[in-house]
Amino acid sequence: MRPAARLQAAIELLDEIIVAARDNGPAADKVARQFFAARRYAGSKDRRAVRDLVWEAIRRFGERPESGRSAFAGLASRNPEISALFDGSEYGPAELSPDEPVASGGTIPDWTLPLLNANIDETEQAALLERASLDIRVNSQKASMEEVMSELPVAEKLPASDNALRLPAGFPIDRHALMASGAIEIQDIGSQMIVGACQAKPGMTVIDLCAGAGGKTLALAADMGGQGRLIAADTNRKRLGQLLPRAKRAGVGEFIEQVLLNPGEGRKQLDAFGQSCDLVLVDAPCSGSGTWRRNPETRWRLNSERLDALVGLQAELLETASQLVKPGGNLVYAVCSLIDREGSEQIAAFLRANGNFQAERIQLQPGRQQENGLLLTPAHDGSDGFYFARLRKL
Repeated sequence: MRPAARLQAAIELLDEIIVAARDNGPAADKVARQFFAARRYAGSKDRRAVRDLVWEAIRRFGERPESGRSAFAGLASRNPEISALFDGSEYGPAELSPDEPVASGGTIPDWTLPLLNANIDETEQAALLERASLDIRVNSQKASMEEVMSELPVAEKLPASDNALRLPAGFPIDRHALMASGAIEIQDIGSQMIVGACQAKPGMTVIDLCAGAGGKTLALAADMGGQGRLIAADTNRKRLGQLLPRAKRAGVGEFIEQVLLNPGEGRKQLDAFGQSCDLVLVDAPCSGSGTWRRNPETRWRLNSERLDALVGLQAELLETASQLVKPGGNLVYAVCSLIDREGSEQIAAFLRANGNFQAERIQLQPGRQQENGLLLTPAHDGSDGFYFARLRKL
């Protein structure tokens, strides 16, 4: 494919991603896979070039563009090389006209700026759209740190967690034998710190209330050493279904119990665990604003109505979790969000309504102490953005 044809393909792919974001359709990665599957003539270099163009446009605009062409017209206004590709050639995009729509604006959606934590300055905003790090967690039940580092000499040990390593960006770890054996899992250092704040121990009864595909569940299982009870609960059958093969690979397939929750009936389904858990982790659904560097297209899916719904759901999950924790036990709440309504304000509201809980200081580094919890941000801490809190039931 000629460069102009690659740009035209990028415009068409971005059109599909914009529609999917508008209509709450498939994620950008899935849209891209389907797009290229229908265009077998595009070689690997062509696909890579088209994808790079598309993701450059996605990262550049915080607000959803009107169309793929308007997005690249916006890029062309700042990039002469892209502008030159609007040449009207065969298979290339038509020449730009002075009166056509041109995407503009910053990288962060304007309406979210007043909602972000006060620490999210221009430096942090820029870091939210930079390339994410590649971190792994060593599964202490299968391998030691020394054994893994001998197999991965390029890995850098991270002081924030005893089991955390960082690999060079783009390292093909997903095809490594250590992954196949369950000795390691890909997991951002921020997520590993949240598990560290849980302080799970052998013999405990623990519920991961929003387990998803089980990344934190597996880390909790390792900390528990296969002793006690660990329940992974979620309402998403597809995501929860990904946990079992991962658990088997990690050597904890028989230890982790799974509970598929029906939306709105979680409290009833978990009645048997009422007031009996040493620990409940609520890794709540959220805006994902702390992970925009990994999923920049999700900015285009978020709006004020969606945020209101998420804040309401988070409050419901906290209430459900509070009924499961026994006196003296802990509730750990986490969101990969840098919007205070989902983080510190959510916990402040919960504590006002539940006088039998109190926040405990999280003694972990890096991070910045916030009201009742800890804040992690990409520029300051080298992690995804998170707010998390550890609450003790009196």
